[in-house]
Amino acid sequence: MILFLAARPVTAPPVRPAPRRARFRFRPLAPYRRIFAVPGARAFTAANLLARLPMGMLSVSAVLMIAGSRGSYALAGAVTATGLAATALVGPWTARLADRHGQARIAVPATALAVLGSLSLLLCVHHGAPDWTLFACYAATATTPNTGGMSRARWAHLFRDDPAARHTANSFEQAADELCFLLGPVLATLLCTTLFPEAGTAVAAALLLTGVLLFAAQRRTEPPVAPAPATGRPRSPLRRPGLPPLLVTFLATGAVFGSLEVVTIAFADGHGVRSAAGALLALQAAGSCAAGLLYGLLPPTTGVSPGSSRAWGSARHRLLGCTAAMAALMLLPLLAAATGGPATLAVALLLAGMATAPTMVTGMGLVQSLTPPGQRHEGMTLAVTALLGGIAAGSACGGRAVDHLGGAGAAYGVPAAAAALAAAVTLFTARRRPGRKRLRPRRPGTAGPGPHMG
Repeated sequence: MILFLAARPVTAPPVRPAPRRARFRFRPLAPYRRIFAVPGARAFTAANLLARLPMGMLSVSAVLMIAGSRGSYALAGAVTATGLAATALVGPWTARLADRHGQARIAVPATALAVLGSLSLLLCVHHGAPDWTLFACYAATATTPNTGGMSRARWAHLFRDDPAARHTANSFEQAADELCFLLGPVLATLLCTTLFPEAGTAVAAALLLTGVLLFAAQRRTEPPVAPAPATGRPRSPLRRPGLPPLLVTFLATGAVFGSLEVVTIAFADGHGVRSAAGALLALQAAGSCAAGLLYGLLPPTTGVSPGSSRAWGSARHRLLGCTAAMAALMLLPLLAAATGGPATLAVALLLAGMATAPTMVTGMGLVQSLTPPGQRHEGMTLAVTALLGGIAAGSACGGRAVDHLGGAGAAYGVPAAAAALAAAVTLFTARRRPGRKRLRPRRPGTAGPGPHMG
């Protein structure tokens, strides 16, 4: 009987109108209590958070471990950059397999291979293996599944008929991302500096494997595998109208994150407080996390069906507002660095971070609306891949700006420019609905669209 109940699929409870008296009560946490009231939601969320925490630990642990044993930050940076490039190539392929065969059947072996790569890297560093082995081992970690995307896919399945609950769940997931990337580097640095250089990698690998195993065991909330289309191989999400420009927005947003990190470290180093760089970046992540949770309390873009033109236009215009706010707030660090010191910059970073989470939440919601359920993992992984590519490009541009603009003060123009680019791309595509074709005017005397179809 227990096994039968555990195998039953879970669906969201029916939406019931609130009593008239309850409408006037101030209950700010009610939307979050509602989504976690679904059976199995708390279990898969806790397991996913455990699996997601290593995402903020692995690269920092690898840098500290390699630089501490080999004495070369250049080698450590090259190894982690190789792993990032490999993840960008392998990630969508892993997500496509999860769409076709299910989360549990793909996430567990993919995670096992990634953990073996991390442990192999640890052993190669510890025993002084040649440098090329470090690149090969870290590239094997590219099979790490997109655990955040898998969690969002479960929410999208549970609340497929409830836009308000999906919006709240996406906001929570973005806040969880910010929290993991806030705590992960701190935990990795603490382990590597207080215990031994390999401790961060070992703990991160153990947490990743344990979390994915627990997450995969929650089969009741796993979205079902979509049947294969009768026409053969499904069309790639990249070919869906509206998604490529949205990925460009994610690319520009990633450039904001990557350049902001490098420039902030350089700014702290230039003012003789390099150890405070982590705290400054933590304030930016804390502002984003708080904004993400507050954003989840707002109503969704519209109450109509997700595929309608009104829903599309409302979501696009909200994304435009979020990216415009991000572009405006990213001017604050530039002004603070030019006129003040680390204390002023800390306040500016806290405020600047408050626009990034709403941008990511709205963008991820649009990705979910543009991709069918059978390709949802692949669509969200493409968004994460674009984000990672932007982080890598932003890090490189931010570093060059620090070297060639005479310091970190002027280099804060890089994240400001990247945020402005994200707003410009969103503005350019705000009035276009995917799938809509323009018709050329018919000539007088012609009937029907004929060959003049646009």
